[in-house]
Amino acid sequence: MKNTFQIISNILKKRILILDGAMGTMIQSYKFTEKDYRGNRFKDYEYPLQGNNDLLSLTQPDAIREIHESFLDVGADIIETNTFSSTSVAMADYHMENLIYELNFESAKIAVNACKKYSDLNPKKPRFAAGSIGPTNKTASMSPDVNDPGYRAITFDELVISYSEQIEALIDGGVDILLVETIFDTLNAKAALFAITGIFDKIGYEIPIMVSGTITDASGRTLSGQTAEAFVTSVSHLPLLTIGFNCALGAELMLPYMKRVSRFSNFFTSAFPNAGLPNAFGEYDESPIDMGEKIKKFLDEGCVNIIGGCCGTTPEHIKVISELVKNYKPRKK
Repeated sequence: MKNTFQIISNILKKRILILDGAMGTMIQSYKFTEKDYRGNRFKDYEYPLQGNNDLLSLTQPDAIREIHESFLDVGADIIETNTFSSTSVAMADYHMENLIYELNFESAKIAVNACKKYSDLNPKKPRFAAGSIGPTNKTASMSPDVNDPGYRAITFDELVISYSEQIEALIDGGVDILLVETIFDTLNAKAALFAITGIFDKIGYEIPIMVSGTITDASGRTLSGQTAEAFVTSVSHLPLLTIGFNCALGAELMLPYMKRVSRFSNFFTSAFPNAGLPNAFGEYDESPIDMGEKIKKFLDEGCVNIIGGCCGTTPEHIKVISELVKNYKPRKK
């Protein structure tokens, strides 16, 4: 089996790689209705399905492929699978826990096939599919009940089981990378990483792991209270490909924390900020040009090896970033 870790590491030493933009933002542009989410297969399903974006990999696969290709067209080197919420924990909201393997496997195949298409078109610029592993909608280290601070809505072991189902299906679907992202609770992330090592032991080989936390406010900490340096320390027991931050903040506010991670970590680094902060309607107003000017500061500081976009970022945003990085060398570990 190819040593994907070494292949990507060698590329990262030579140039900055581009991660794609926001799957959710692009899905919203299609204005799918409840009927679209259901498709023929789930037309008689007893629960509402609109908003279950991951389900679209089964009911609207052509749209998901188009989104992937729209980012590959503008220079993305890495695209994320449409699996941010494809765990039994998160899918319980839609009563679709029984679809976990299929959701992840089929989403992986769509992304992997898109990458193969573009890699074949230009073998000198290989593309990679990253299996998106979201934080779930529960937290293992904090209580959701202010009146019962000792209560936990989920246990570490339950998270490990849920993540393991997702991870095995993503790997079976052929992803090149596993991306544990938008980490607001490091204990959840540790459960995901524990699940990953368990699956690696089971299958007998490893693929690269990217880890991306999220700083939730101006305190400079994750939701579970860790500073950037503490977060890095907490997950550095594994030989990660990259560590960094995504979501929650726009590029301008994220930069100080990426600089700290860059100085503190011996791994490659990644950043994919939002297109600014959301407005009163939850929408993102930062234009591709404006975001590009802020991303340029990341490049001037030399603190990233992989750069991309999170909430609100479109192919137009990624195109600007892709053009920018051509003038810069990657961060040296």
